[in-house]
Amino acid sequence: MKLTYSPASPFARKVRITAIELGLIDKIDLTPVTVAPGTPNDEYSKIHPLKKLPVLILDDGDVIVDSYVIVEYLDELAGGGKLIPAAGPLRWNVKRDHSLLQGMLDSMLLCRYENITRPEALRWKAWSDDHWNRAWLGMARFEQSDVLSRSELDIAQITLVCVLGYADFRFADCGWRKAYPKLDAFHQRMLERPSIKISVPPPA
Repeated sequence: MKLTYSPASPFARKVRITAIELGLIDKIDLTPVTVAPGTPNDEYSKIHPLKKLPVLILDDGDVIVDSYVIVEYLDELAGGGKLIPAAGPLRWNVKRDHSLLQGMLDSMLLCRYENITRPEALRWKAWSDDHWNRAWLGMARFEQSDVLSRSELDIAQITLVCVLGYADFRFADCGWRKAYPKLDAFHQRMLERPSIKISVPPPA
């Protein structure tokens, strides 16, 4: 299998952490790909017309897109019910939490694109502020969430790590640690896991 990725992508980081935790990383070739708004990548668009990372390319040439769908595939490949509970209320809580976190990452990425790709005179500050507020309020929600204390690692916890890591990487002065000390403690604890530590984005 091959995984298209960028070390800077929180979505690809989620899949990399998953693969390590499930013991599948040695079965996956990591294939670096560069994608950016406004920059064509015709070759990659043949693989994924939406030009998003990551994509899992199977040995038979079939492709799986969307980071969560890839996680589902890998979880099933590892026997099922590992990082996504197989049934019961916890399954739906984990899926709900992941969906919220995925949306927070989407909003943070849009803020990033607004600030680096649009000419300053054309930037829509109210729009960018609204998206940042969505991510910030999401952090406030997870500051009080049982995601922080679940004993078994799940995909919501992994994605929360990716949210906080992306905040450090792209919004280093946002002050999330001071505002959300429980998230800070959770993040520090999770960094003790090798899969989390080795997948931290490189310095910008």
